[in-house]
Parts: sequence; structure tokens; C-alpha cells
Amino acid sequence: MEVVSTVRTGVLDHFGVRASGVDSASVTFLGLEPIEILRIVDGELVHYATVGGSRHPMGDPTALLADPVQGPRAELVLTLRGSAGASSGLAKALGVLAAAPAVEGVVLQADALMDLGEPMWHGAPFSAVLLGDSEIPEVVLPAPAEPVRYFAVTPVTATEAAWVRVRGAQALRDAWAEAGIDVRDPERGAASL
Repeated sequence: MEVVSTVRTGVLDHFGVRASGVDSASVTFLGLEPIEILRIVDGELVHYATVGGSRHPMGDPTALLADPVQGPRAELVLTLRGSAGASSGLAKALGVLAAAPAVEGVVLQADALMDLGEPMWHGAPFSAVLLGDSEIPEVVLPAPAEPVRYFAVTPVTATEAAWVRVRGAQALRDAWAEAGIDVRDPERGAASL
């Protein structure tokens, strides 16, 4: 089963682009297969989609044997107004997040808060991300494998991350909506909480 090519085709089809029209970066971690980050320009928006994090299903990190076929699979997509730049460090940060299931045993899911411990890209005020549902449909794999689900990545400041820990993900989303904050703006300020 060739998961990576199926996922790449699924995400490119969703955005209606060809592989030749997309920039990509590859991030490799010791002991893991590479994770590719596709940079898809869509008007004023730029989508950064991971491919490769779903190569293996996410599972219980305490299990003696990991199931090589069954279990949830996930990838990530970050959408920004404008680009963070090729040398910004953003590809590495997304690679770290996409590799978290294999490295740390994390199961990616909606409303999960993930702390990077450093800026998401050079000069960014965001050091954590909040995962949510994305518009990319599930990528179906041959049975019995579960489909690959894309989660939207929203960068958050340390203050916003603390708010999520205390009040929950929806409370932060409500605060953004109330303040009219565009979370796709890489220059945005933090919500007043």
C-alpha cells in the first residue's frame, strides 16, 4: 500500500494543482522516513500541507506491537495569508508536528494543543498550535486501513495556549471571532483574553 503517493494525489486534487506547480521541502528525523511539506499558492493564501506523517497509523505508545495497518492516520495543513518564506523554519516546525505521533506517541486530533517550545518560524510570536478540522476531505486508503484525515493547524501565542489549557479550544476560537482576528494572518496580534 503506497500511502504517501495516495495522500499527495488527494491533497493536490483538493487544491486543483499539479505536482509540477507546487514547491516542496523535505524534513527528515533520525530513524524516520522523510516528511514532505507542500507549499501550495492559492491566490493570496498559501497552504502548507504535510505528506508522510500518515505513512504509519497512530497508535497506543504503550502497546508492545504497533499495528502496521489499522489505526487513525493524520496529516496537517497550515494556511496563511502570504508566505512565511522558504528559509523561515516553517517547514521544519510542520515536520516536527507531523512526526509527533511516530516520535512521541501523540495521536493527532481536533482541538489538540501542541507546544513547539520555540517560534513556529523565525520572528513569529507563535510557539504552539491548535489543531482543528480542515476543508481537505479524508483520503481513502485500501481496506482495512483507515482513511487519512487532514487537520488544520492554527498558530497560537503562549498566552493563547494557556487560555486553551484553562478554558478549552472553543473558548479561544470564540475570542478570535469576537475580536475579528484573522488567524490566517501571520502578522496578527494575540487575542485579548
